[in-house]
Amino acid sequence: MSERRPAPTVGQMVLGRRLQELREAAGLKREEAARVLRVAPATVRRMETAEVALKIPYVQVLLTTYGVADDEAETFVALAEEANEPGWWQRYHDVLPDWFSMHVSLEGAAQLIRSYEPHFVPGLLQTEEYARAVLEAGTVGQTGAEAIDRHVALRMKRQALLTRENPPHLWVIMDETALLRPVSIRGEVMRDQMDRLLEWVELDHVTLQVAEFAAGPHPGTYTSFALFRFAERELPDIVYSEYVTGALYLDAREEVALHLEVLDHMSAHAASAERTKEILREFRERY
Repeated sequence: MSERRPAPTVGQMVLGRRLQELREAAGLKREEAARVLRVAPATVRRMETAEVALKIPYVQVLLTTYGVADDEAETFVALAEEANEPGWWQRYHDVLPDWFSMHVSLEGAAQLIRSYEPHFVPGLLQTEEYARAVLEAGTVGQTGAEAIDRHVALRMKRQALLTRENPPHLWVIMDETALLRPVSIRGEVMRDQMDRLLEWVELDHVTLQVAEFAAGPHPGTYTSFALFRFAERELPDIVYSEYVTGALYLDAREEVALHLEVLDHMSAHAASAERTKEILREFRERY
């Protein structure tokens, strides 16, 4: 059997969908592909849905069966070998839950990240001291000093995607609650965080809007969530929604469309990007 991976890389997801397309173009059912490999049909399904790593000998046999030209097959195999390499975030497996590992993989590969955060400044925009204060409050369950250090290091490492070449566009709607809730008795933590947000929003690829209390209720009030969009045509938009002990990853068209509609509605009613800068300055003075 193929080796199970707790969280697939985006490369595995893309290539798995491509394998499905090639099989369907060849006019074969999963059962027929499975007979060629002498495995259960579920193994083929798991490869196509990235539930397992792409076992290279299986990939090579399938590409031959599907009539893929030698040069294209060689490129596909090279990409599969690269996709099977552990992501950088897997070095933090000691503190990174399997269900969040996928999130880190998706945000690193996304072209657009849209999110709503009702409680805190989003992790991608946090200062190190703000992140530490949030984690020390017990928001991740593990509150030992070493675990917190590792969580903070991971969070800071994730932010590198916003300063790399060809970064994703990050578009966040943040509830005013996140600005009102001090995470530390030390005022400089919140002041520094406001200053950092003001730096982030000067980047062309970072859009931040504050959902003010005065604007009234909105359809995203229930929980935080993020929507990832990719350049790869094989990948649909994916929505991430977190709960206390895990997360949901949604790619059904109807569910994704509903979340996108909610984000659009909130964006229309939240403070503009320019007004948000004023709000941040006002809160900065409060602290």
